[in-house]
Amino acid sequence: MAIVITNANVSIGGVDLSSHITKVTLSTMRAEIETTTFGNVAKRRVAGLEDNSVSIDFNQDFNAASVENTLYPLLGSTTQIIVKPNGTATGTANPSYTFNALAVEWTPLDAQVGELSTASISWPIDGTIAKATA
Repeated sequence: MAIVITNANVSIGGVDLSSHITKVTLSTMRAEIETTTFGNVAKRRVAGLEDNSVSIDFNQDFNAASVENTLYPLLGSTTQIIVKPNGTATGTANPSYTFNALAVEWTPLDAQVGELSTASISWPIDGTIAKATA
């Protein structure tokens, strides 16, 4: 079944910023570790450590309890992020992804004259991603 995302719910550090978010990308991968030895006729591999990241694009807002005032103070620290694809109710059709991200960068302003002011983050995840369906 195809899914169209129109109601994603994203909470960063306990603040729901969903109404300002235009894109969220949650990425997970495992390092590729080669285990090829003499006698093998093809490369052999195993999965190594998990390496996760999150990228989020925002419509910028400098008001209290909004984008800038939530994200700027997080620089250099780890914060909890919860992502749900479709609203706030967690279920099999709307899993919840919870993780801690390390706030290593912040682009608070990306704008041109007469254009919408946007902002973005791309943060590594500190540890694993917990997926819940209930």
